[in-house]
Amino acid sequence: MDRPQILVLGTGGTIAGSARSATGQSYGAGELSLEAMIGDVSSLALDAQLLPRTIAQIGSQDIGWSEWDALHREIVRAQNDPAIAGVIVTHGTDTAEETAYLLDLTLPAGKPVALVGAMRPADMVGSDGMRNFANAVRLVSDEDAAGRGVMVVMGDTVFAASDIRKASTSNIDAFRGFPRGPIARVTPSSLDWFAPAHRDAIQPRFDWPQKLPRVAILTAGAGMDAKPLEALLSIGCKGIVIAGMGQGNAPRVVLEALAKAVRAGVPVVRSARVDEGMVDRNVEVDDDTFGFVAARSLGPAKARIMLMLLIANGITDPARIQDAFDRP
Repeated sequence: MDRPQILVLGTGGTIAGSARSATGQSYGAGELSLEAMIGDVSSLALDAQLLPRTIAQIGSQDIGWSEWDALHREIVRAQNDPAIAGVIVTHGTDTAEETAYLLDLTLPAGKPVALVGAMRPADMVGSDGMRNFANAVRLVSDEDAAGRGVMVVMGDTVFAASDIRKASTSNIDAFRGFPRGPIARVTPSSLDWFAPAHRDAIQPRFDWPQKLPRVAILTAGAGMDAKPLEALLSIGCKGIVIAGMGQGNAPRVVLEALAKAVRAGVPVVRSARVDEGMVDRNVEVDDDTFGFVAARSLGPAKARIMLMLLIANGITDPARIQDAFDRP
């Protein structure tokens, strides 16, 4: 049996990082070329043909529209190529949840697509990159990986793009899932799914846009006023996500300023700055009166991605936006 062909799209990140010291903390993200990393992986004798293609060599804090557009284009091309079994994207961990979710919302749930990263660079003691990569190869080579949307592989854990978030700055076990936990456990030689595929034959939720509108995240804090919001609106923000206290709350003066923005045609989504939990409608804040949207299970980063795609697809009515956030 021929080995599966897997397209590997490199963007940089810690998985391609170079440490200043094998036992220190400082490192440079994206300094190792994808070809060099694939060369190291070849020593693992994985049962796959890896086809490397570099998109960028940057830290994921610098990921933006040009890299997203290139990734989407290359993945669509791979999905239409019968010779390609699946796609792996090497990516920094800081914004992995945003890239994964953006791709998940705009790609068909056909051939498997997995983002993989690392919490320690390749030449640091205890590096996790090569094992994570080997796990990703095992994942996308599996016949049952199709129909699950975009996934993220970290450690021996597989998360759905809609659930994953980075919950620790530096721990090796840095990622969590909400509202679901992991959807599978994987090692280079084994894979255990926890549930059947849930998106088989479902087309993308959104068309890929020509560009994404400016949407900002405003973090609520005690004693704040409306000036930060006014500044964001003055630079042309088309939508606002509030990372609020508790269930997405904010000082009254900020809520009133946000309601004014809604009346001016700028959608506002309430999410929470806390690590985990649902943000429901009309709990602490009167969403019906203010015209706000409750982010439900999405944290601020993914709520921003969702709102950008909605606005880019011409959806700005709060009721329609709420329907999109209510959909699992």
